[in-house]
Amino acid sequence: MEWTDEGMLLSVRKHGEGAAIIEVLTKNHGRHAGVVRGGGARKSAALLQPGAQLAVRWRARLAEHLGSFSVEPKFSRVTEIMAGRREIAAFAAISGLVLTCLPEREPQGAIYAKVMALMEDFSIDSAWLAKYIRWELLMLDELGFGLDLAGCAVTGTNDNLAYVSPKTGRAVSSAAAVGWEDRLLKLPVFLTDPEFHLPSNESIMQGLVLSGYFLKSGILASDGRKEMPQARDRFVAVLNGQSGQ
Repeated sequence: MEWTDEGMLLSVRKHGEGAAIIEVLTKNHGRHAGVVRGGGARKSAALLQPGAQLAVRWRARLAEHLGSFSVEPKFSRVTEIMAGRREIAAFAAISGLVLTCLPEREPQGAIYAKVMALMEDFSIDSAWLAKYIRWELLMLDELGFGLDLAGCAVTGTNDNLAYVSPKTGRAVSSAAAVGWEDRLLKLPVFLTDPEFHLPSNESIMQGLVLSGYFLKSGILASDGRKEMPQARDRFVAVLNGQSGQ
């Protein structure tokens, strides 16, 4: 078995004498692990930096084997990832969610493309936090737990959508939510208005609460897991610490 692809390096851990096991989010083969011979050596440290975009070749005798990777650098994303505390925490959250939520060896082309675009936006787009939340919602959608934000679940209209039902994942208008507000999740405007580009810190936190609720009750709960990846919780904590900036 053999294939070539490109992908973003998610994690590296030492394996035996001088080797390393890496996990990569690939363009065409999904989340995939393999052994890199010599990957644990000091000279490989610069190449095997989480976040790096790599050209990879995977080989194994049988498809179900762990297999081995040979890797070549395509693009380093150290500058983007290290731009600030928020970016560092966001990359860790992305990696944590991909490693936790995506099934191994299943193509996830849309999720991969969105991750690549989001990483590029770290250094050029002040609205990347909103795009991060949309990426989490895309992951929910791609894995079968998508929300329905097209219209109010009660009235069918798309006017003044302000909440989401935690039971159904459907939007609810502000008028239909009267008396039920404390049982619903806030729906920030930027998720329903494509022209809304610079959401407030409060709206960002509402978006993270919304996507986080369904990540936990949907994807994670479907596998019997109860906790979010710690890196995702740390990302939210970093943003909370920077609120008002």
